[in-house]
Amino acid sequence: MVEKIQCRISESKTARWLVLLMVSLTMMCGYFLTDVLAPLKGLLTELFHWDSTDFGLFNSGYGWFNIFLLMLIFGGMVLDKMGARFTGILSVAVMLVGIGIKYYAIGFMQPADKVEFWFFGMQTMKQQVLVASQGYALFAVGYETVGITANKIVVRWFKGKELAFALGMNVAFARLGTFLALALPLPLAKAFGNSVSTPVLFGMILLLLGFLTFMVYIVMDRKLDLEQEQEAMGDDERFRFRDIFSIFRIRAFWYIALLCLLFYAAVHPFVKFAVDLVVQKFSVVEDYSGLIPSLLPVGTLVLTPLFGNLYDRRGKGASMMIWGAMMLVFVYAGFSLPWITHWVAATVLVVVLGVAFSLVPSAMWPSVPKIIPEQQLGTAYALIFWVQNWGLSGVPLLIGWALDKWGTLPPQVVDGVEKPRFDYTIPMVIFLILGLLALLFGLLLKREDRRKGYGLQQPNLTK
Repeated sequence: MVEKIQCRISESKTARWLVLLMVSLTMMCGYFLTDVLAPLKGLLTELFHWDSTDFGLFNSGYGWFNIFLLMLIFGGMVLDKMGARFTGILSVAVMLVGIGIKYYAIGFMQPADKVEFWFFGMQTMKQQVLVASQGYALFAVGYETVGITANKIVVRWFKGKELAFALGMNVAFARLGTFLALALPLPLAKAFGNSVSTPVLFGMILLLLGFLTFMVYIVMDRKLDLEQEQEAMGDDERFRFRDIFSIFRIRAFWYIALLCLLFYAAVHPFVKFAVDLVVQKFSVVEDYSGLIPSLLPVGTLVLTPLFGNLYDRRGKGASMMIWGAMMLVFVYAGFSLPWITHWVAATVLVVVLGVAFSLVPSAMWPSVPKIIPEQQLGTAYALIFWVQNWGLSGVPLLIGWALDKWGTLPPQVVDGVEKPRFDYTIPMVIFLILGLLALLFGLLLKREDRRKGYGLQQPNLTK
């Protein structure tokens, strides 16, 4: 009886697309909160006297708990053991607590207070920065676990069907969250008297709504009784702790993980600094500075599902990742050139980056189930996300430090107000190097696919 119910639900297009919608809305809210302070770097400097290292340190907090406490890996193991419903509820609750701490730090703590805290040579740091970073780190524990939970849910409902297209739609909703995070916070903050905490509060409300949509998914998923389903699968299909070591022995897994690390480390940290970049290098007025970076996620809203559909029907997943990495190299080579300063050039480069940001994820995430067995999939995604978090944590700190060390220029006085100025050449060269390394691992992955026959170049649709 359970198998018949499962068959009816999984074969129903309406049911599986509704599941995708519910899960993706939660992802969208999380992405908004991930980048909500990205457009507010100028206000954080002006009102709270955060320098670029402070801003980079705060953004590096995203990976503190996931990396050093291995929370993300534990999250993947919990997902494979306890299932998506339990893991999703727990993860969203952790996100809410983390963003609450971040809101408290930004909205109520004194910016001038210092605290003894050693971090990469610093003896003291702003207490507000430290607490906000810790809240961000806790939020990231929940959010990254929600990410791997969403991927496993989509694979479960769409395997053998429109898998890449569905994962692409999930990514598209996430990019919508990024677009809102780039476009809304600065106008929202200024509408409430330069209140930096207001966009964070707005994001918390969105997350509560996302939590409600996830609850709708849980109601649907209860039709598939997990315990009876596991009995039908048998013990040989359940996750075992030693399966982690079998994942470690798969060379293609490491190529995808390192490609993910390098690619996302070259894009997400860029988003954190992109609004300030277009002001500093391309002389865009601050009030409109979020418009050009917001084109990055806008393009992906359409292109990621489109490329996913292409992968489902035509294959060529490894080639798509290589082309995306090549575009990354082109974009940061353009941003690195000091004589390219017109806003039109910045727009073109961001659009190309958006195409790359669609190509790689739409091919990378659906390729993992071709390499890793389904009962190990949650842990495999968790390990990939854990590797990715090293870049998401370390690169923003590196960029902020590089700006303070090599990119600080004499301040400019505008209407009697002293505005900080920065040269972004060195940070863009860093991103360029990351793109070149991503291209290398993309080529290695394609070669490994030819050797092992994983089918990364083959279509996903089986019927």
